[in-house]
Parts: sequence; C-alpha cells; structure tokens
Amino acid sequence: MDNWETLKNQCLNCTDCPLCQTRTNVVFGAGNPEAEVLFIGEGPGEQEDLTGEAFVGRAGKLLDDMLAIIDLDRTNIFIANIVKCRPPKNRDPLNTEQEACIKWLRKQTALIRPKIIVCLGRVAAMRIISPDFKISVDHGSWYESNGVKMMALYHPAALLRDPRRRPETFLDLKELERMIKKICIHTYS
Repeated sequence: MDNWETLKNQCLNCTDCPLCQTRTNVVFGAGNPEAEVLFIGEGPGEQEDLTGEAFVGRAGKLLDDMLAIIDLDRTNIFIANIVKCRPPKNRDPLNTEQEACIKWLRKQTALIRPKIIVCLGRVAAMRIISPDFKISVDHGSWYESNGVKMMALYHPAALLRDPRRRPETFLDLKELERMIKKICIHTYS
C-alpha cells in the first residue's frame, strides 16, 4: 500500500487518459487525510483546474457554507473527485475517463478509511453507490458497503442552478450530521 505522499506524487503525474492533455493541474483532493468523512464529487471545474485545489469556485464556496451548517470544514473532512482532471467545458466525465482514474480514488479511500462517504451529485452517486441512482429521488438516503455508510447530496453547482433544492439539502445535511455524531469518534472533537 502506498503512503499518502507517494500516492499524491503518482497521481499528479498520471497520463492514463486523454484528460491529461487538456488539464492545467491535477486536482488530487483537499482536507484531512485521516478524516472519518469523505466527500466525493465528479471532477474538477475551471477554477479547480487553474489552482489544483478541490472545490474552490462558486460551488466550493457553497460547499463550505453547507459544511458550516453542520459544524464541519476542510480540516475535519476530505474532499476528492471521481476524476482528477477537468473534463472539457465541465462536461460529465466519460465512463472511459472514470475507469482510468477511479484507481486514485480507491487508493485514497483505502488510506483514509472513512466511516462515511458523501457523494456530491448524480455522477458520483452513480459511480459509488449504484449505477441506477436517481439523485432527485435517492438523495439523503443511507446505503452501506463494506461497513461504510454512504449518502448523496445534490452537487453544490446544481444548487446554484436550482436554489429550490436547498431546503431538502438542508434536511439531508442535518441527517448527515446525525449519522456523524452517531458513528464518528473524531470528527467533532
């Protein structure tokens, strides 16, 4: 098993799919590599590609606000993506791109060993929870795999486009907070 720095260096030099040809930066992830809660998005956007940091644009600011509602921040969670390079024009990552890149997320997850995984949006939920996941129906519901609790929230970018989804997302966040308090030891300490 790689250690964190070795894994990060290998990922930053990845050329396993065509996204490497158009990226400015690989976006490895951000936060606490010992977190009990792992948030997973679909892929970097323009601001993330420019800075190499996860969730730093408008959607990232909204994610920070969402985390603050339940007393979380980037020091007590980790944020990663299915693909580590920006798909052109922020399109959904292709299945072939996801296949080429998912090994990095799997290795990150193995090193972090989270108790809870939160998928941000449809693409991440379909990849991590179930291929037939319907975000408009299944958000906020709990699933479990290999002892890890999983749920999906609307992606912050989707909430920026459709603010009417914010009240139900608030309820989902409060459910996440309840589960963190129930099964996580260090997140709120």
